[in-house]
Amino acid sequence: MPRSDRDTSIEAPSTSFRFGERAREETRRAPVETPVNIVYPPMPFAVMMATPADLRDFAVGFSLTEGIVERVDEIRGVEIEERERGLGLLVTLAPEKMRRHLSRARNMAGRTGCGLCGIDDLSALPDFVGQPRAFSRPRLSAIRRAIGELGGRQPLNDATHAVHAAAWFSPEGECLAAREDVGRHNALDKLIGALALAGADPAAGFVVITSRCSFEMVEKAAVFGAGAIVAVSAPTSLAIERARARGMILMAVARADGVRCFTGEERIIDDLAGKDAGA
Repeated sequence: MPRSDRDTSIEAPSTSFRFGERAREETRRAPVETPVNIVYPPMPFAVMMATPADLRDFAVGFSLTEGIVERVDEIRGVEIEERERGLGLLVTLAPEKMRRHLSRARNMAGRTGCGLCGIDDLSALPDFVGQPRAFSRPRLSAIRRAIGELGGRQPLNDATHAVHAAAWFSPEGECLAAREDVGRHNALDKLIGALALAGADPAAGFVVITSRCSFEMVEKAAVFGAGAIVAVSAPTSLAIERARARGMILMAVARADGVRCFTGEERIIDDLAGKDAGA
């Protein structure tokens, strides 16, 4: 029996820039990222961003690790509902356990990794459709320089090999600020806080992150006002969708020899085409 009858990945069109070569139109599989509303009827509890597979396992594991239940037999049933903006995961508890849960009346706030802080219902998901913002058009030479500089801006990771980084680069690819944290969201929040405190112009630079690029990472960068985000790892389906709606450039799978652009490729200045990649 298959663990999921839903798509767990999509074919995402992208423009592949190999530094020093002409751009190529390609596709790459991206994991599907779906809002999943965990509900202990009648109370919604949290919205988590997840892959739409093994959801019964997810419901049970989440209920145990969040302390909602102590044993699997305290869960009487798990039902999956298709909803307009995602999926509903209805977890029915034993009556006594449900009474205790209702008495706690606790909404989950902020998780390192997969949730939407403070949101407990799909109707509260942020909605946005806008026009491309005005910002400095990034040059591929600056992107390449930034990718090369990023490693030298991670002293904690050099010591531990266990943390993420988020960095802010000028239009020329100069690193102006970098922050590290065990959580990828935390690293980006730290960077945005530092830039806001310094009065940095969001239009005059771009963000580079060492992690995968998910929905929340795009949203955080967009709230700050950044027009472009570059990720060392791959993007999710919802990150691509959100970046497109926000009018942002989303580049990912960033390596020393090239990068893929999933949205906004027409706004990138390819000043390396036909040049020696090592120049």
